[in-house]
Amino acid sequence: MADTELRLLKSLSQRYPTIQKASTEIINLSAILNLPKGTEHFISDIHGEYEAFTHILNNASGVIRRKINDVFQDNLRQSEKSQLATLIYYPKEKLQHHLQNEENPDEWYRITLHRLVEVCRNASGKYTRSKVRKMLPADFTYVIEELLHEQASDVNKAEYYNSIISAIIETGRADVFIYELCILIRRLTIDRLHIVGDIYDRGPSPDIVVDTLMQYRDVDIQWGNHDVVWMGAALGCKACIASVIRMAARYDNLSTIEDNYGINLMPLATFAMETYGNEECDPFKPKVPTNNSEAQEMLVRRMHKAISIIQFKLDGQIIDRNPVFNMEHVKRMHRIDKENGTVEIDGEIYPLKDASFPTLDPKNPYKLTEQEEIVIDRLQSTFLASEKLRKHIQYLFDNGSMYLTYNSNLLVHGCIPLNEDGSLKEVKVLDKKYKGKALFDELEKIMRKALANIKQGIPNTYEIDYFWYLWQGPDSPLFGKRKMATFEMYLVEDKKTHEEEKNPYFKLRDDETVCNNILKEFGLDPEDSHIINGHTPVKFSRGENPVKANGKLIVIDGGMAKAYQPVTGIAGYTLTYNSYGLILVAHKSFDSKKKAIEEEADISTMQTILKRVTTRKRVRDTDIGAEIQKQIQDLEFLLKAYYEGIIREKNV
Repeated sequence: MADTELRLLKSLSQRYPTIQKASTEIINLSAILNLPKGTEHFISDIHGEYEAFTHILNNASGVIRRKINDVFQDNLRQSEKSQLATLIYYPKEKLQHHLQNEENPDEWYRITLHRLVEVCRNASGKYTRSKVRKMLPADFTYVIEELLHEQASDVNKAEYYNSIISAIIETGRADVFIYELCILIRRLTIDRLHIVGDIYDRGPSPDIVVDTLMQYRDVDIQWGNHDVVWMGAALGCKACIASVIRMAARYDNLSTIEDNYGINLMPLATFAMETYGNEECDPFKPKVPTNNSEAQEMLVRRMHKAISIIQFKLDGQIIDRNPVFNMEHVKRMHRIDKENGTVEIDGEIYPLKDASFPTLDPKNPYKLTEQEEIVIDRLQSTFLASEKLRKHIQYLFDNGSMYLTYNSNLLVHGCIPLNEDGSLKEVKVLDKKYKGKALFDELEKIMRKALANIKQGIPNTYEIDYFWYLWQGPDSPLFGKRKMATFEMYLVEDKKTHEEEKNPYFKLRDDETVCNNILKEFGLDPEDSHIINGHTPVKFSRGENPVKANGKLIVIDGGMAKAYQPVTGIAGYTLTYNSYGLILVAHKSFDSKKKAIEEEADISTMQTILKRVTTRKRVRDTDIGAEIQKQIQDLEFLLKAYYEGIIREKNV
């Protein structure tokens, strides 16, 4: 027997010191393999839309309503099912609202508790008692276990079961018990949550989204380009900081930075008023309607312009010190003719919508003025000092990655860079070229190394610059366009300059052969695997199909961000994957939490079954199942060693 095998056996024998304990664990694990696969929930491109995200999370993209229908079928009216569903989504608020007008609270409590227990029993059916027990609230572990494993219909236990319900009501614990039971149902309904990128930007509360995710277990995040620009900003990249603030000003969300993350924007506001205080700054109006006073809006416009000019200069500096990025075509400041109010783009001259550039030195167009340097240095200090931001970005590092392969699905936010012929594109990183999976792995390695070096007090500019590149670089897998036409969209009227040429991936992902080759590159079997993308909103209103390449690729960015909804025509796609197959869900716009509670108005959904298996998937068919089977093999090896006397049992 090899030394490595003997070391494995000795290590295992510490946990399973007897034949009985090892045998029992094999039996337990073998039983788990035959449980139905847990439900996975895929959400992408949240963009700070906390209320819509929370509602989708709470209703599990319709899974909870389906469970209510499965349990009660025609035994409840639709209005009763809607009331029960809303209670599970928003237990505290719904309880308070409903009980205001309830004539017989005790009777309502009794009926509701019975119904919730039935739904909870159904939701817990996929799991072992041990796993369910770990999810139970500490104060009610025993009571909930008894209710789940006994039934009022059992003649021998009916009185016992009903007395538990009565005691909960009589002791005044019904409200808190209902709350905990609803939270438990939501936890049991979804076994794993996948966030396929872009938590940040556009919407008002990305910080609340992250706080919410931190309360969940079994969450993974595939970083989007709007996430990595915030990650770069938190690590002190000045160009990323400028981009983050510019985006917030563009969508009138500066409060996200100032109030939610405690970052002081006063230096920027003061500089903006001193430098652009006599300008209307029309191209820098917020992109969305606001409730600002005229004075407030003018301040936002001027701050918006000030940080945009700073960003354009900082972008140029990064491009100049990183020729490997190959982004000279993005630079614009040196092409501005201040006297004539024009700019040269790709050999053509265009008039500028705003030709006032008091901080631009034509001889050194990418150099910040002394005042601009002071502003960005102060902003950098406050970004680095934000404890809440640091905590959130650490969470993204701990739970996130550039991509994920999980249960035969490849999850990637943006794209896999391709050549026109569908082959994997080689991208130069430092002095070496990478493509496909190796490119993703190398870029993630750089990001994690940047964080480690900063923690050790030795920040590396090259590594930090890569966060900016991932945000808008032409071969960034998280962006996938030749350029981000920010300058042109702000300052040039001609819309042909606004076009952002996409990587061939976005055209070729309709090709099943191309998708199969990508799946093979990431070690997946094309016969039973899919690519799941976010990043590019599906224009439902124009007839675009989120399902591509004969079902091999699914795009689930349908426009949760309100700014996209006039174009997409819906408010987002989500995906669920249960033991029976894949279900794509299209959501209509979410009005408000208040309306959902008071009117029991759910997000109307259209559900499409993408794949329904003839044989129900079990845990043995999943990645976790493969790990369990390896554990069983190791334990069987240990048993054999016990029987052959290679390892001795221990007295315990």
